[in-house]
Amino acid sequence: MRDQRKQDFSPSLLDFGPVQVILARHFGFCYGVENAIEISYRALEENPGKRVFLLSQMIHNPEVNRDLEERGIRFIADTDGTLFIPWDEVRADDVVIIPAFGTTLETEQLLLDKGVELHKYNTTCPFVEKVWKRAEKLGKDQYTVIIHGKPAHEETRATFSHSAAAAASVVIRNMEEAQRLARYITGEEDVTNFYSEFAGRYSLGFDPVQHLTRVGVVNQTTMLAAETQAIADFFRSVMIQKYGIENIRYHFADTRDTLCYATNDNQDATYALLKSDAHLALVIGGYNSSNTSHIVELCQQKFPTYFINSEKEIKSQKEIHHWNYGKKEKEITFNWLPDAVPVKMVLTSGASCPDTLVDRVLLRVLEFFPKTRPTEEVIQQFLIPA
Repeated sequence: MRDQRKQDFSPSLLDFGPVQVILARHFGFCYGVENAIEISYRALEENPGKRVFLLSQMIHNPEVNRDLEERGIRFIADTDGTLFIPWDEVRADDVVIIPAFGTTLETEQLLLDKGVELHKYNTTCPFVEKVWKRAEKLGKDQYTVIIHGKPAHEETRATFSHSAAAAASVVIRNMEEAQRLARYITGEEDVTNFYSEFAGRYSLGFDPVQHLTRVGVVNQTTMLAAETQAIADFFRSVMIQKYGIENIRYHFADTRDTLCYATNDNQDATYALLKSDAHLALVIGGYNSSNTSHIVELCQQKFPTYFINSEKEIKSQKEIHHWNYGKKEKEITFNWLPDAVPVKMVLTSGASCPDTLVDRVLLRVLEFFPKTRPTEEVIQQFLIPA
């Protein structure tokens, strides 16, 4: 299917008769993910007989990572940096792939010191690198970089490493932490408390008195766009309150949003889904996927939402296994499909989810509804002749 209305985020209605699927306009793999997977497969093909490692999960999707492992790729660490393979075991002639999230300068230097060639199979997403360049520019202009991201996430750890090399930097998770950080700007909080409150999340030599007078905001590319913008707007208002509107350009760098296009498109498409009249929502993706979790958060504002990683979680018409993102635990829900005619279901996925998984989930749901219209007939209306 070819979408000739690139800025139209309205969903598509797939009417199968007894079940209607409201499909997001944008979902699934982005360029960065597709590029990273392609390079990983190429690394295997070009290096027969060699050991091929990934620094961590290529993307936050268990199906993709499982496939890579089955093809022979080994992960050096898990998503929070805990090593599976000691660094001492990595040799100069090994192939090491940098994942789409990028990696820290410290890890890069460690591998370079071993003689490992890193450039050929570096799959760092260009949108992540864009954030690093933005942080570097802020540092050159003598601004402190406030990073909106999940502190333990690979991308945020990499961004912090690159940012801290160029500028005073600090990581905040959400608006609540932004408000707490602002108390050090306004002088409402004793600066000595900063070091314990933001332990492990500020750059070497960080001085709240000195470094919180001029700030700019960048983000982990998969964060909720509206939240990043709200945080940037908040810090701007704090600086106006303290220094006056006439001095705002000196104290606050008005950076443009640094989310990737796929995150923006998927989130905008999700907002459009919220206008739909549906009984429930199915969101597909890895349970540790940041961009998918934000889609789940949005859908939960209106629908009973089930976050699943594949069709295998749909056990029957009466039972579904799904991830409770808020509690960070697996749940089982019974009677998840309503007794309605037709059942109206929202369907979408994160940027690290293969389209084939969405297809499989759709086909699994259709199994529970007799006398549905043929899939080919329903899809045909959306095909544009070449």
